[in-house]
Amino acid sequence: MAAQFEDEKPGRVLSGPAALLLGTVALAVGALALWQVFRPLAQGSKYYLIIFLAGVLPLVFLAYPADLPRWARLRRPRRRDDDAHRADQTDRADDTDHTERTGSTRPTVVDWLLFALTVAACLYPVLPITIGTGGGGYNAFLDRQGLLAPTDLVLGTVLLLLLLEACRRTTGWILPAVCLLFLGYGYYGGLLPQSWPVAHAGLDFSQLVDAFYNSDSGFYGTPLDVAASYIVLFTIYGAVLELSGAGRFFVDLSAAAFRRSRTAAGRTAVASGFLLGTVSGSGAATTVSIGAVTWPLLRRAGYPPERAGGMLAAAGVGAILSPPTLGAAAFIIAEYLGVSYLAVLGWATVPTVLYYLGILLSVEIDARRSGVRPVVLDVGSPWRLLGRFGYHFASLIAIIVFLAVGVSATRAVVFAIVLTAALSWLDRTHRLTPARLATALVTGVRGVLAVTAVCAAAGIITATTTKTGLGPQAAALLIGGAQAATSDPTLVLVLTALLAAVALSLLGLAVPVTASFVIGWVIVGPALLDLGVAAPAAAMFVFYFAVLSEVSPPTALAAVAAAAVTGGRLVPTMWQTLRYALPAYLTPIAFVITPTGLGLLGIGGVGRIAVAAVVTALSVAVLAVAAGGWLPGVGPAGAPERVLGALGGVTLLWLEPVPVALGAALAAVAATGVFLRRRSADRSSPHPVEERL
Repeated sequence: MAAQFEDEKPGRVLSGPAALLLGTVALAVGALALWQVFRPLAQGSKYYLIIFLAGVLPLVFLAYPADLPRWARLRRPRRRDDDAHRADQTDRADDTDHTERTGSTRPTVVDWLLFALTVAACLYPVLPITIGTGGGGYNAFLDRQGLLAPTDLVLGTVLLLLLLEACRRTTGWILPAVCLLFLGYGYYGGLLPQSWPVAHAGLDFSQLVDAFYNSDSGFYGTPLDVAASYIVLFTIYGAVLELSGAGRFFVDLSAAAFRRSRTAAGRTAVASGFLLGTVSGSGAATTVSIGAVTWPLLRRAGYPPERAGGMLAAAGVGAILSPPTLGAAAFIIAEYLGVSYLAVLGWATVPTVLYYLGILLSVEIDARRSGVRPVVLDVGSPWRLLGRFGYHFASLIAIIVFLAVGVSATRAVVFAIVLTAALSWLDRTHRLTPARLATALVTGVRGVLAVTAVCAAAGIITATTTKTGLGPQAAALLIGGAQAATSDPTLVLVLTALLAAVALSLLGLAVPVTASFVIGWVIVGPALLDLGVAAPAAAMFVFYFAVLSEVSPPTALAAVAAAAVTGGRLVPTMWQTLRYALPAYLTPIAFVITPTGLGLLGIGGVGRIAVAAVVTALSVAVLAVAAGGWLPGVGPAGAPERVLGALGGVTLLWLEPVPVALGAALAAVAATGVFLRRRSADRSSPHPVEERL
């Protein structure tokens, strides 16, 4: 179920020779990724990226079906042994349904041909074989940069097409279409009227292929470097942590911690989402995982399916926003800005706290407004759980400690993998034997197949943008649109930020989070930087709105997954998710439009950080009350109070003295109105109005 609602499509469940081959190659790639951390290849990082892509990309054609329309599928003749095998199956309906969803359960002849062709196209730059005027090994290939041989051009074109097909298989048609759009812009952009801001001199096809295949900004650029150096290690770490029993422990601990609370079910769902995010780092997968365990509790408590689904989706998406394992785009931020991963974790800490503060406040408000019933959770003491299984936190803490003392992120996660494997022997049922460790390596590498295809294809976008100068031109257009409405510099920044937020949200509806960040950074990033926004704030702004595409209607993958778990109506579930995730949409704007907002990223003195955090926390609380229509401890809020509260909460996000004072005054007036409404209701009723529990 998790795979169905991810950015990527569900893959095949392989068996036989295909499964053996995929497992062997994935194991070798995982071992190489671990080895590369301590003994980098002498030929350099690009050589490693070529080998990594050659090991991973061909597996996409074995692991993911073509998923073509029925009319385009090639029919394979039946064999008698196939019929006999089908006759032995006891659950034909499930098999048929699985095949309809994922295509053929075995690779076809075309898949094997594409597998072989991908291996050849990926390994060609390093093979010491002369082919006409091309080939000749790695150094000879690099020497031909800017002057590709015909063989280079052919195989570069083949790899381009294979990457687009791999993206189509793993993520759908949209990302390949976007890549083709950029490719067409690079090729035909010279035909545009030169008076147009986006016009350029034009590039011929060989120049484009050279930029993709034989430069540091194409297929083997920063996105693929991040996938091969960071993401694969963190997916292996997540697999090791999951096999060690950490996932179940986190859910049990969340339930035990709130077992005596009146809102135990909702709090358990939110806490589980935060803790499970350290294992998966995926919004939809975390949503399904926590929903499978906590939806029965939420149902018993009386939560409507749509409201419970919104809560689960918002908590699940928090997995991508929560340290220490942020989404894949966070590693790209570190590479683009030339900072440590620990710095990115620091930038994400306060916004994460504010995000979950908003969700928890919404949980408390919903519990009182909807008459949620207390639920008795049959779990033990949290202290007993911590005493027995608290070692699962050790590796997470170790990552932070290693980063703090200057150890690189790659080495820190490898040490965490070793620590997790060693501590797993404290639990007899989850010991990581060599066989289970190999399974974790294979699972981790298979989990990075789709991300690798996306990151390599993102090189098409970044290389085209670099070659044509599209980034500065698009930034000028964005700023010009804001300046057409006003000449005030502050309002220009605000309008640009709002336009950028809308553009990023729309972009994220169509492409995966990683690709959305890359495209957003090369288009929106320069506009924010030109207006004086600090690079960390601009990067995190783009990151947050790329991630929030998972909860943004009309696609909202996490909300779709939650609705599938709870059985709720889809559109109401999406709107409930939007309500729960509201702080995440507004906080990024706060740290872009004012210098004080940088305090939300932990930048500046202690005073700036404290003021920014406290004021924004107040804003989140006021907005939660306005959206939920209930002031805890007082009672229901009417429409006037909710409108005033919403205005006050939004005004508080402008972290300057006058707007903060105005926002606080509006919030106080709204709270006073709720209190007076409660007193009036008490006087007019013979029985005091009590909160329904």
